[in-house]
Amino acid sequence: MRARLKSFMELERIASIEGLGDERKCAIFRVKTEILKTMTSDLLEKGFYWILPVMLSRATDPLWPDPGASIEKRPELEVYGVRVKAMQSMILHKRVLVSLGPERFFIYSPNIRIERRDRALTGRHLYEFTQLEVEVAYARMEDIFKIYEDLIAKSIRAVKERLRDELKLLGRDGIEVPETPFKVFKRREVEERYGADWELKLSRDLRNPAWVTDIPREFYDYEDEEAGEWRNFDLILPEGYGEVISGGEREYEYEKMLRKIERDGLRRENYEFILNLAKRGLLKPSAGAGLGVERFIAYVCGVRHVAEVQPFPRIPGIVSEL
Repeated sequence: MRARLKSFMELERIASIEGLGDERKCAIFRVKTEILKTMTSDLLEKGFYWILPVMLSRATDPLWPDPGASIEKRPELEVYGVRVKAMQSMILHKRVLVSLGPERFFIYSPNIRIERRDRALTGRHLYEFTQLEVEVAYARMEDIFKIYEDLIAKSIRAVKERLRDELKLLGRDGIEVPETPFKVFKRREVEERYGADWELKLSRDLRNPAWVTDIPREFYDYEDEEAGEWRNFDLILPEGYGEVISGGEREYEYEKMLRKIERDGLRRENYEFILNLAKRGLLKPSAGAGLGVERFIAYVCGVRHVAEVQPFPRIPGIVSEL
């Protein structure tokens, strides 16, 4: 299990740009490059479209009532006389695109989430990061499991085969290619065993990544009201690295989405465009997820803080020179 950070002095050293050219940092960047190359190639070979991201929008993910959200501020600015928000996740755009455009695609999507400053020392949080987003029309969550399990296993295998020296330098040459398929737990199971803060406790017990399903979350995740179960999931990494993927099947029925938006206290006018598609029967059922690129690379490299894999670290509470 990785060592924990103990002080803001250590964080300030990580946030400095002075170590950009050292051997360890360059090894991390080579591992990152190999992982991104492998993942991108795998998705392209499977027939996915590669879509470029949106970074400013009138609407973005509300991140509510996600129990894992801890937003201190939601950046907004005016563009051409209209208030727009910095992207927190492209889920709303993905739902529109998968319904009206290509039915399977991926996006390397920059996200800006101004996390509470007390999350700086967790080693897992950033205020600016990238998600590898995937969305597939008419898919079930088990289809998305398979896509990401392939990406994870193939990318770790590629790094082990091609970057042995880099892994040795990082003290990570013992990392194993995980066995697939990954185990699947119900949230209720892990809550009963570990309590409300189950994510990190489960993570520290795992030897292989594992899925956790049925997590009460935002209105766009599919909720099977008859079964009393959410058809959604997180992927938990071992060694205390925690959640690296969130996703699920998606809501597509107008009345149900509207009821959940009102239940969660969200402003309906922010989601009229997606409600109108649903009302017209144009919103397709789909499933998808987003993988935290920096978190996954941090796990492969065995670093103490996810910001160590960024050339210009974005640590909550610390604004560096660049």
